[in-house]
Amino acid sequence: MKTIVLREGKDRSLRKRHPWVFPGSIASGKADPGETVRVNAHDGSFLAWAAYSPASQIRVRAWSFDQAERIDASFFERRIREAVAIRARLPIASDGVRLIHGEADGLPGLIVDRYGDTLSAQFLSAGIERWKQVIADHLLKATGLTRLYERSDANARELEGLPQVTGWLRGDGPTEITIREHDWQLTVDVAEGHKTGFYLDQRDSRKLFADTVRHFGCQRVLNCYSYTGGFSVAGLSGGAAHVTSVDSSGPALARATAHVALNGFDASRHEALDADVNATLREFVRQGRRFDAIVLDPPKFAPTAAHAERAARAYKDINRLGFMLLEPGGLLFTYSCSGGISADLFHKIVAGAGLDAPADGLIYARTGAAPDHPMTVTFPEGEYLKGLVVLKR
Repeated sequence: MKTIVLREGKDRSLRKRHPWVFPGSIASGKADPGETVRVNAHDGSFLAWAAYSPASQIRVRAWSFDQAERIDASFFERRIREAVAIRARLPIASDGVRLIHGEADGLPGLIVDRYGDTLSAQFLSAGIERWKQVIADHLLKATGLTRLYERSDANARELEGLPQVTGWLRGDGPTEITIREHDWQLTVDVAEGHKTGFYLDQRDSRKLFADTVRHFGCQRVLNCYSYTGGFSVAGLSGGAAHVTSVDSSGPALARATAHVALNGFDASRHEALDADVNATLREFVRQGRRFDAIVLDPPKFAPTAAHAERAARAYKDINRLGFMLLEPGGLLFTYSCSGGISADLFHKIVAGAGLDAPADGLIYARTGAAPDHPMTVTFPEGEYLKGLVVLKR
């Protein structure tokens, strides 16, 4: 077993069970990509068993802080079984579920979603890649399924020195699956959709949106960065008379339109705009259009804290325009999935947007990822998705 020794004073994060070690913290030691290593403090005391990644700025990712544990096939079987068992206990109103959520489930770099009878997985770190075949077998064993599609095409793979890979890892067949979410049906293409195919993390926010639209009687809804129209279907199910979906992806909008029909809503109640969101918001302001509820769910503007300043300007601009387009008494559902933007900073950005609009509002709700996308107490970086629901005065 190869050993990584940390510099003096650089062991505090591992002692607090934070799973990452950066190159500047390492005094000596190296290993092959994904190889399991022993991590020692400067004084030689044991800290963790971990996976080594020579190409990554996250040089070491901890598997376990238990010196007696062995990182073998049984370890992965146990971790997968525990993660699946936890999801079985959660109140999830869908057959689309996040089964493995990386560090939160003790499997850093592994993302696995279940869509009906199909698993879709991302193997995003060198350690997870090294154990891919073992993990695939145990995923099928734990779920009783036979189909596993690999979506290892995220940029994170390149940071690990790994090539992008997609395709059936186990089984085969159609890649489009229809899932149930609350009272709706939605289709997912595990081969072509974003991430593993869909954004399951917003499941609870979509239900909150439907309930809020219904409670406040919102008639005119604007869904920005709408992707395949999850929030649009939610708005219509909440009783909105008309929903406008805006996205720059024609195929995503076509699926959103199909979702409106799939759930039995009249096509005249939905408008799909293939356009730039920022430009569209500005044009709507110029036209004097107003809405009773607006969703702003943009892509990741700030993947790290280094991008936060530029991202803050982008978030502020779209929220300023959103406030301007809301009727008094209207509701703004605004989100950031950027890990580099904290919940506190996001609140400040939205507050600044309100001042510039100018508009004031009450914080009606704070939201985060659905519970099958957990954040642990020792890994605050897991809190990537944050949202505010603002009731405009």
